[in-house]
Amino acid sequence: MTTTPAHDVAATVIAAAQALADLPVQDRIDALNEIRRALHKLSPLAEHPIDCVLWVPADSVHGNAYNPNSVAPPEMRLLERSIEADGYTQPIVAWEDGDQLEVVDGFHRHLVGKSPAVSERLHGRLPVTIANADRTDLPDRMASTIRHNRARGEHSVAGMSEIVLELARRGKTDEWIGRELGMDQDEVRRLRQVGGLAEMFADDEFSEAWEVDSWQR
Repeated sequence: MTTTPAHDVAATVIAAAQALADLPVQDRIDALNEIRRALHKLSPLAEHPIDCVLWVPADSVHGNAYNPNSVAPPEMRLLERSIEADGYTQPIVAWEDGDQLEVVDGFHRHLVGKSPAVSERLHGRLPVTIANADRTDLPDRMASTIRHNRARGEHSVAGMSEIVLELARRGKTDEWIGRELGMDQDEVRRLRQVGGLAEMFADDEFSEAWEVDSWQR
């Protein structure tokens, strides 16, 4: 069998990795995380978070306060069954928040992973990818959560309205909100109206009031 330089390098790395087999479980997971980080830095696909999935301590991962996605009890039970039967097939997407990780996508997956039965199987870890480490402002985090969730599940109107209003309070224009959340301008405006905050429309232009006789026959 003819080998290539790439094959030879891979074989050397794999042979060296066999030494991990004798480490305690938690130490082995930590060592594998370090190897994954090192390989990720060398990867031509390093711009994609999925290129590096880490198994991090579950207690270092927390949810966010701006996720309007809802999962009904039957779907939640199905998610639990899916993870029980198939394992984790999708990682949790998170931002680095100091020494903690804040969930961007996968809030319900992270909850299931923290349940006692599942957590024991995972050795107290959760599978995580780190998204956009250079974009950690709250509006960016909120927009990323909506982009991940919008095509799945159900976003409550009230929850989406709060997201839009919060972004507007933080100085984001309707154009920014529409572009980042995948909405047209009419949808952005409707969600602002649902919030009932008059000051959000202070700068909007309205047509002059119509006269009563304009519709009388």
